[in-house]
Amino acid sequence: MTDAPTIGSMTALPRRTRAGYALGGIASGTYGTVPGLILMPFLTDLLGVQAAIAGMIVFAPKAWDFFLNPLAGRISDRSRHPRDRRRPFILRAGILLAIAFLVMFFGPTAPPVAAALWVLLLFLTTATVYAFFQVPYLAMSAEITDDYDERTRLITWRVIVFTLAILVSGAAAPLLVETFGGATGYRVMAGAMAVLILIGAVGVWWGTRGVPLTRSETAGGRLFEQLAVVLRNRDARMLILTFVMQAVAIGMVLGGVVYVARHVTNDPGIATLAFVCFVAPAVVLTPAWSALARRIGKRRGFAVATVVETIGFIGLLGARSGEAVPLLVAAGIVGIGYAGGQLFPLAMLPDLAADDAKRSGTNRIGMISGVWSGFELLGYALGPALLGLALSVGGYVASTGDGVAQSGTAQWAIVLGVSVIPAVLCAISLIPLSRYRLDDAMRAAA
Repeated sequence: MTDAPTIGSMTALPRRTRAGYALGGIASGTYGTVPGLILMPFLTDLLGVQAAIAGMIVFAPKAWDFFLNPLAGRISDRSRHPRDRRRPFILRAGILLAIAFLVMFFGPTAPPVAAALWVLLLFLTTATVYAFFQVPYLAMSAEITDDYDERTRLITWRVIVFTLAILVSGAAAPLLVETFGGATGYRVMAGAMAVLILIGAVGVWWGTRGVPLTRSETAGGRLFEQLAVVLRNRDARMLILTFVMQAVAIGMVLGGVVYVARHVTNDPGIATLAFVCFVAPAVVLTPAWSALARRIGKRRGFAVATVVETIGFIGLLGARSGEAVPLLVAAGIVGIGYAGGQLFPLAMLPDLAADDAKRSGTNRIGMISGVWSGFELLGYALGPALLGLALSVGGYVASTGDGVAQSGTAQWAIVLGVSVIPAVLCAISLIPLSRYRLDDAMRAAA
């Protein structure tokens, strides 16, 4: 491969590299979306698991990743393949992830205890292998370019593909479940999603072959020493806290849209339309958010996106009317903000990791990516868990496949779980974001 061309002071990555890296978004977008969208209804509406327990089943494996991901990052930092540090992890873990996700939906459907234990065990397995895919994948973005603006461009491509994967998997998964019905519907869905995960894993492995690394620092120190260093980084803490609060909010909405469609609008097909309205704007608007970042910086752009998301969440209160239009319009507004809410923090993460490596002379890029990914998954897992708690408080009644009419209180619990609670979380997240300082320093130095 020829050296990357230079444009002024910026080193531009070849298009093949950007496209190859972006393909990993197919796997992470699919796996990051479908469990949060499908697993709660699978447990409560087919297997007969109580909502609060179902929420904890969705939460527990991702909470496990909270502890595992820094270790996965540390292991990949110490890879014995210094010129190809992360790719072997990505390929092997991606293949195992596709298999484990498929098997998760082929367990017993009765009694509820056995069914719940099967899902918990397999979800723990998928969470474990996903750590060894996602963390090395995130770490690559800090190692294949050392330029502030080029990282935004690299992540822009990734977010577009990631969003397309969310759009396809998030729209197709409920549709396949409803079309085939019952356990068969969930199993057909699982097969289709496993194929997407496999395509993404193999695609990023193949598409980034031969890419030179810009960072040469070696990993040093013990695991907990390096973890403590990362957590003492003020900018890292502020960015992680911001993103986690927003991940909880998004997790609640993703987990709640099926409930809104089934029990508030009484039209399960609306779930697919709402999801499309939520995700589709990111495909079109991510380049616009990227351009905004070049004008006002990543931190300020992130703040603007957060405000837009908050407005959209408040608008989701209109879903209580039972009409589809207020739900779809508000979902579209959330989607506009969500596009920036995905781009900016993922573009700021490699800034943090590369700046740390440059200042310290120690490779903690995988460790930082692991801490980030662990907190991210924890946030997305807390969303359904918090939603499950809200549904239980509202008196939501679980079932084993038969339609159950929910009370007005339960319907209000569903709507509040996708609107007011996420809006409050998003608004509060602006406080730690305002205390993030690295972006201003990096813009000045760029």
